[in-house]
Amino acid sequence: MQIISNLIVSLGITVVYTLSRQSLKNYLIIIRDGSMDAKTQHGYLVIADISGFTSYLAKVELEHAHEILTDLLETIVKEFKTLLTISKLEGDAVFAYVPETRTPDGERILELIENTYVAFRRQRETSRRNTTCTCNACKAIPTLDLKFFVHHGDYIVQEVSGIRELVGSDVNLIHRLMKNHITLNTGWNAYILFTNDAFQHIEVHPDGLHKQLETYDFLGDIQTLSMNLHDRYNVIIEARKVIVSPEESDHSFVFDFKAPAPLIWHWFTDTEKKTLLAGGNAIFTARARPGGRTGPGASNHCAHGKDLKGSLVETILDWRPFDYYTAESVDGKRIMRQTYILEPNSGGTETRLHIRTMMLSPALPRFIRRLMLKMVFSKMLLGTCQAVANYIARDVDTGTGTAITQLAA
Repeated sequence: MQIISNLIVSLGITVVYTLSRQSLKNYLIIIRDGSMDAKTQHGYLVIADISGFTSYLAKVELEHAHEILTDLLETIVKEFKTLLTISKLEGDAVFAYVPETRTPDGERILELIENTYVAFRRQRETSRRNTTCTCNACKAIPTLDLKFFVHHGDYIVQEVSGIRELVGSDVNLIHRLMKNHITLNTGWNAYILFTNDAFQHIEVHPDGLHKQLETYDFLGDIQTLSMNLHDRYNVIIEARKVIVSPEESDHSFVFDFKAPAPLIWHWFTDTEKKTLLAGGNAIFTARARPGGRTGPGASNHCAHGKDLKGSLVETILDWRPFDYYTAESVDGKRIMRQTYILEPNSGGTETRLHIRTMMLSPALPRFIRRLMLKMVFSKMLLGTCQAVANYIARDVDTGTGTAITQLAA
């Protein structure tokens, strides 16, 4: 029984109570911004801007250029909509936002942007490979790249004659930031530019950021911090894949959430959320953060058991937001490996979560491992997922859920 009891905390999510069941019909509703009245809101403002498109357009055939731009913009919008609200398309750019009350965690913004850049690169490469056309537009596809601008500030959603638009000084600022000296001073054509305000709210501190002061009329000096996306792309692509396969798994569990993948990701990776789910029987704290952020090699500590004297260390082996992650948990001689896979459904508004668990130690016959994990995890994971779903439903009911729908341009 002691082994079984310790196996529970080895998963890294301890649940000792199940919330009273609410009606789950309203897990998550489509949330409009709720700002028909001119009320000031606070949150993240994000622009994705295709680099080099103006010069590209001047040299190529308009018809094919339009098709290429449409595919690239659709890729950006698809990724953004999992967490942000689309305000409007601005030529070769996408402007989006999310109120801070509907943002799971600042680091999720950074991860979303990186996911969007990887998707953009894949779409760009797919377009290049799939065309046999020799026109200038198709030949010049590899010259296109992507920049992001992130600010945290105030805005008002204003409606005039049925058209909704964001207004405010901070909205002006993020658009002014698109004219900067980053490429001139660094040579980068793909980057994320954070204002200092955005960087402070994100609360992660990636290595290798370029600091630069930009000055604008009427707005003054703006401190910026930028990340080279070419370097980051190479790190993401070259990262070692570690996944518990169905054949290796000693226990598999599936649960369907009526919520987008970034929100589910946050509930199962954030140490504060995991502590909340533990109900006072475990405390999770962040430990190592290589490169100043969560990723392979990052670790968390879990104090658990009687008087919280038990000690578990969870180390991230593979980290692909909001797709999957694999972690290894060590609690004395007990070692387990879990892969959490998030499968988007219903256009990204729902998520199927797969949890695969493999017991590495103690070395027991496989049928015993499977039986033990089935006895412990099946009921525990069901209670955990139902609790998460209830929290999400409650947040939606109180208007603090994550915005997941697009505001029509």
